[in-house]
Amino acid sequence: MKDILEKLQARREEAWLGGGQRRIDAQHAKGKLTARERLELLLDEGSFEEYDTYVTHRCTDFGMQDQKVTGDGVVTGWGTINGRMVYVFAQDFTVFGGSLSETHAQKICKIMDKAVQNGAPVIGLNDSGGARIQEGVASLGGYADVFKRNVTASGAIPQISVIMGPCAGGAVYSPAMTDFIFMVRDSSYMFVTGPDVVKTVTNEVVTAEELGGAATHARVSSVADRAFDNDMEALAEVRRLVDFLPLSAREAPPCLPAIDDPDRIEPSLDTLVPDNPNMPYDMRELVTKIADCGEFLEIQEEFAKNILTGFIRLEGSPVGVVANQPMVLAGCLDIDSARKAARFVRFCDAFNIPILTLVDVPGFLPGTAQEYGGVIKHGAKLLFAYGQATVPMVTVITRKAYGGAYDVMASKHIGADVNYAWPTAEIAVMGARGATEILYRSELGDAARIAARTQEYEERFANPFIAAERGFIDEVIMPRSTRRRVARAFAALRSKRVERPYKKHDNIPL
Repeated sequence: MKDILEKLQARREEAWLGGGQRRIDAQHAKGKLTARERLELLLDEGSFEEYDTYVTHRCTDFGMQDQKVTGDGVVTGWGTINGRMVYVFAQDFTVFGGSLSETHAQKICKIMDKAVQNGAPVIGLNDSGGARIQEGVASLGGYADVFKRNVTASGAIPQISVIMGPCAGGAVYSPAMTDFIFMVRDSSYMFVTGPDVVKTVTNEVVTAEELGGAATHARVSSVADRAFDNDMEALAEVRRLVDFLPLSAREAPPCLPAIDDPDRIEPSLDTLVPDNPNMPYDMRELVTKIADCGEFLEIQEEFAKNILTGFIRLEGSPVGVVANQPMVLAGCLDIDSARKAARFVRFCDAFNIPILTLVDVPGFLPGTAQEYGGVIKHGAKLLFAYGQATVPMVTVITRKAYGGAYDVMASKHIGADVNYAWPTAEIAVMGARGATEILYRSELGDAARIAARTQEYEERFANPFIAAERGFIDEVIMPRSTRRRVARAFAALRSKRVERPYKKHDNIPL
């Protein structure tokens, strides 16, 4: 028996070494951790239960029968994050460059199936050279098997991808179908075709970092939700994100003990909105002052900065926040901000996370670039997402809510449950000056009369009370009491239930 146990221990140690010490040292030299080191940081200490430790590939072409490494380039299993179960896979770049084989894919598929069956998130740590060329179509089939499971799991369990090395070609589509993508600066990249192919086909000269690095995808393409300086930071933030998410769509989001008074008053909010309606202010200040302990986990912080999306807690419970940012483009909605917010709203609705919308929007960004780029359909995505949502929704209008953008930003008309406005709110078809010039076009030559007409329009419409008289605004509130009013509104909505008519699925304007 002792000999058998010693052999088992020896085989385990061989598996733990992956591609060997030399390749581990090379990984460290690049500033990257190994697959197992990453899992140790991601999961609670001692919680990891590994599956398929001894799996090897079945390929016999190109001399592969003599190159078998235990585990076949991916470590899979489950563990806990702050005591809550998650399934994980971590590609091991020290084994065949983390390339995906048929058995490598089967290992990933197994834990994805278990995650859906048992109702727990899947976290994938990607670090792979792509499909294993020696296996040809079997490797490609393995990718498709993973893709199919991403689709099946979507909306059923949270899926999180962390890109911690190369991710190219067909490999990018699995992360692209997950809910969140985190990347590491200077050591990870994603692209469908690499710099060499781009140069050959289009004559463009571009580096891997410029083409598909973390900065590119976090700021320009919006493929990545967040970017970090190293593996440790990325994994710590994954742990933080998981704390906001339910284990599955069948469960409520995790509620922590409330340590911040929900009745807390913030007098500074009474002066947040400037007297000059054209002056910007930082909406992030309002978000943090509403949140428990000022904590705000922002999503896609570097992309479409004219809108904020992310998670806060109220009375210990997660709430998704969508907020116009007057500091950028005056808070206008455009193609990028509409797409960003729509996807976030749909995620929150899929996983039973209430939505708080903070509104200061002068309208949609005008211009040929927006119209040619399809702002109509992209704006409709956000409208569709809000209109489809059945989770509790509370809206606070702080200043401008003009035109169609008023409707789109979780207005009462498309399904928000409680709509508040600050006394500084202006709810109208458009700004006073523009409206006056249309209504009194014949008087444009008389500056005094136009000024008087503009003042008249402001007094009539540049306030929240017309909307409140019609019941479109439930209450005009003091800014200082926003946290208390919002917290109480969500508390009243905890048992909300909405029945929708039967359909196979919707047809969102993609």
